[in-house]
Amino acid sequence: MDEIAEVEPLAVFERWLDEAWKGEPNAHAMTLATATPEGRPSARLVLLKGFDRRGFVFYTNLESRKSEELYANPYAALCFLWKSLNRQVRVEGAVEQVGDDEADAYFASRPRDSQIGAWASDQSRPLESRVLLEHRAEEFSRRFDQGTVPRPAYWSGFRVVPQRVEFWQERPSRLHDRWLFIREGDGWRRQRLFP
Repeated sequence: MDEIAEVEPLAVFERWLDEAWKGEPNAHAMTLATATPEGRPSARLVLLKGFDRRGFVFYTNLESRKSEELYANPYAALCFLWKSLNRQVRVEGAVEQVGDDEADAYFASRPRDSQIGAWASDQSRPLESRVLLEHRAEEFSRRFDQGTVPRPAYWSGFRVVPQRVEFWQERPSRLHDRWLFIREGDGWRRQRLFP
């Protein structure tokens, strides 16, 4: 990657993600980093479920630890690592909750067992035993045995609205390529960084 021809980062990201899918079974896995109001960081892997010019979307229980941290401090960082390509993408930006229509549409596209799982799990809260979780899943499966499974009110998505996007390509002798895009108004400023 001597040069990036694209003038905005989402075009580069889309190209790299398409290439990553050829060698990475979970190319949409990304590390999501949040912070408490006191500035204590926490990170976990989540799955990218959509992206466009507005940002990068993932879904979760709105009562989970990550959601609580995002409500208190609505900024996040994402990191994609595609080892088969020796590439990394970092994204930083403000976070907003997706609209109900968008969350409903995505929830309806999920496998039924995953929909039931969203009802059964009190995500991030203590669980007495695996048996209890399986019992809850059976209960909700019976409750919604006919028709569609509605989206729980406590389940939705967040969009990370990118302000900074960095692309890293590994090179020999640690002379890596790094390109940084910084949002400026409606456009992007692009610059190369030392490795």
